[in-house]
Amino acid sequence: MLKGFKDFITRGNVVELAVAVVIGLAFKAVIDAFVAIILDLVGKAGGQPNFSNWEPDGIHVGAFITAVISFLIIAAAVYFAVVVPLNALAARRRRQGVEAPDGQSDEVVLLTEIRDALRVR
Repeated sequence: MLKGFKDFITRGNVVELAVAVVIGLAFKAVIDAFVAIILDLVGKAGGQPNFSNWEPDGIHVGAFITAVISFLIIAAAVYFAVVVPLNALAARRRRQGVEAPDGQSDEVVLLTEIRDALRVR
């Protein structure tokens, strides 16, 4: 039973997921600080950085508007800070021929090349 648990924990995708969660939590603090700065700028421009108390005609829409603005700021920050650089890196790697064809791992490509070289001999 413990061997199965050890195999599960040391499996590559579980470790990668754990690292992603830790990095995501650290990145969340950065994004929250960025959202606070943007909302402060909105507050200076519009007079109220938090729309939570806004109730036109008695309808409580302020919290929703604040959540939507926060979501858009977070989405933009993640897109421009993570997605765009990773897409540029992937495109550069494709131009240099580093990326494996058909999404195969480097190990599979290397083993295929070894197999093909052995067939030629």
